[in-house]
Amino acid sequence: MKKFLAMLLAIVAVLGLSACTKDDGLTMWCIATKSDSNRHSYEEAIKEMEKKYPDTKLNWEAIENETYKQKIKAAVAGDNMPDIFFTWSCAFLGDFVKEDKVYCLDDAYKGFADKLPEKMCKNTTYNGKKYGVPLTMNIVGLFANMDILKEVGYDKVPGSYTELIECCDKLVAAGKIPFGCAGKETWCVTEYLESIIEKSIGAKALDDIFCNGATWDNPDVAKAVTIFQDMIDKKYFDPDGVSLGNDAVKQNFIDGKYAFYMNGTWNCADFSQKGPKNCQVAEFPVIDDSKAKLGQLIGGPSDTLAVAKSAKDAENTAKYTFELGQLICKYGYLDGCGLPAWTVDYDASSVNELTRSVADIVAKSDYMVLFGDTAMPSDEAGKYLEQVALVYTKQVDGAGFIAALKAAIR
Repeated sequence: MKKFLAMLLAIVAVLGLSACTKDDGLTMWCIATKSDSNRHSYEEAIKEMEKKYPDTKLNWEAIENETYKQKIKAAVAGDNMPDIFFTWSCAFLGDFVKEDKVYCLDDAYKGFADKLPEKMCKNTTYNGKKYGVPLTMNIVGLFANMDILKEVGYDKVPGSYTELIECCDKLVAAGKIPFGCAGKETWCVTEYLESIIEKSIGAKALDDIFCNGATWDNPDVAKAVTIFQDMIDKKYFDPDGVSLGNDAVKQNFIDGKYAFYMNGTWNCADFSQKGPKNCQVAEFPVIDDSKAKLGQLIGGPSDTLAVAKSAKDAENTAKYTFELGQLICKYGYLDGCGLPAWTVDYDASSVNELTRSVADIVAKSDYMVLFGDTAMPSDEAGKYLEQVALVYTKQVDGAGFIAALKAAIR
């Protein structure tokens, strides 16, 4: 009888999913473009869902990162949302929840609670209710082309800030470019600047600024900005990077143009498959050890799927989204696009060494500060990104940066 009831419930679930999509199907927006590291995980997950639910048609569209942010915000404002949508956690999704545009997932979560730890849902829980399906989690990593570093006498990634600066000076003297950074996409600049600020003022202080109402009027933040701009002045950064997008900068690193590349650890998949051949990943070193320490990272669970409150048969769409999210997480982890938010109940022995190195870094960490443009409400994030862009092009210095943000935010 138990087996019969289980079978009956499974049939009802499948019929329910089919019923909610048999006409025009479900729609989904995401950022897994053809050049995105996560593309393969989406493709494989969707293929598996199509086999399981052949009558459920999923019409999905992938949009470039920065364009997507504007598109999804406009869709929310105009009540023209897809049924399922990719989002970042914390304030980014929280803004949509406040507008009552996102379907609550509490009921659907009950069927997946044994596979998705409660703690992984923290960044997508608002007023005690769950609104997001977490996928993989990532941090900002310092990727290094060890073949280039060996040319200037290094057989491992510099572990201290002093060593890193000495290494960069040697690289410049040898005609090598230490870093590549995509100025055309400001979020890429934040990967550098936020790491420098965190390792200057400490993770708790930065987290308080992003999330807990602390003021930007902090002289140590200004000093961190000065450190970043001094690195630019010393020719540590590719000058062409100001006008380049991330795809171009990332490819330059793969092609051996830069010794280092600071970006999300979702890149482990591509670097393991495409190069550099001898690539390592580490965390950015501590600058002021009286305030910061190793193990304080930028990142955490952020990539998320959510369901619009306006979705077709939202209850069944929510269950479908949980299943899809679990599969995207699985294939993303196997590909090396991040660490899993879901419990690993499959063979993961094929995971690449770079991703395993990231797992070791995360295992030793004691504090993660979520990416600033995700952690802050959208209006604050926009003002923040405007100033970050001005910092990279040196149109504003450290003092000007904190003065502008103090005036615009707090």
